[in-house]
Amino acid sequence: MNTMTNSITAYRKHRKFFATDALTQFINASENLVVLTGAGCSAHSGIPTYRDSRGHWQRSDPIYHQEFISKPSSRQRYWARSVIGWPNVANAVPNAAHYALAAIENVGKIGLLVTQNIDSLHQRAGHKNVVDLHGRLDRVVCLGCGAASSRHALQERLLIANPQLPKSGDFAPDGDADIQIDVTTIDVPSCTECEGILKPDVVFFGDNVKPKIVQSIYQSLSNSDGLLVVGSSLKVYSGFRFCKKAAELGKPIVCVNPGVTRGDSLYKLKVKADCVKVFSNLIEPLELK
Repeated sequence: MNTMTNSITAYRKHRKFFATDALTQFINASENLVVLTGAGCSAHSGIPTYRDSRGHWQRSDPIYHQEFISKPSSRQRYWARSVIGWPNVANAVPNAAHYALAAIENVGKIGLLVTQNIDSLHQRAGHKNVVDLHGRLDRVVCLGCGAASSRHALQERLLIANPQLPKSGDFAPDGDADIQIDVTTIDVPSCTECEGILKPDVVFFGDNVKPKIVQSIYQSLSNSDGLLVVGSSLKVYSGFRFCKKAAELGKPIVCVNPGVTRGDSLYKLKVKADCVKVFSNLIEPLELK
């Protein structure tokens, strides 16, 4: 029994080794990749993911765009939780996957990186050509006049206006946190320009990515050598559509993700492993610094 177990373990290790070797060859042979990253890319930076390794939702229901727009109580709930959760995103640091992808871009292998994350960690790692598909949490916009402002500045206003808020909570994805508080007591600051409603500059569930952004990514895919998916289950269609488009264009699709994804039937290669471990081991083979 022990011999059989050892044989299975050895086979799995070899299989991962060969998959990683094939990933190295794929990147080395490319001159213009489009990369699509998801929550798995930031998990090692301390930002929780929405789904488990099987792609199953493991959180309470997220806030929806229309709910945030139409219900003051929803905005109170969002900002109360965000006050506690935002520092976890603001203080997060890039991990090996972010730095490796920036290095791969630096040697001319990546033409565009599209991230579904809203934490700006790719930019903090030095990545230049990034499309924040779902926006960025460090920015705030007014729904009335369109004025943009800093999330850091709003944090100060929220803390001053709400001294009753707890000092900590359980961190959740996308700058959220689980806290117990009567949200009707929350004072939500308004726009300093027009007194309008303030919203994080992100795409909430139920909202759509701007068509112009989607079309520009499609154009990049048509000019690319292939699509590399890193740390995403692709359960949300806004990201999965780029896998579908790449397949329609006949572009090779390679995925690095430890669990089940929506695009499993479309890949030329899948490295079924944690993306940080995979990219940490690619630094030497790819001759990256």
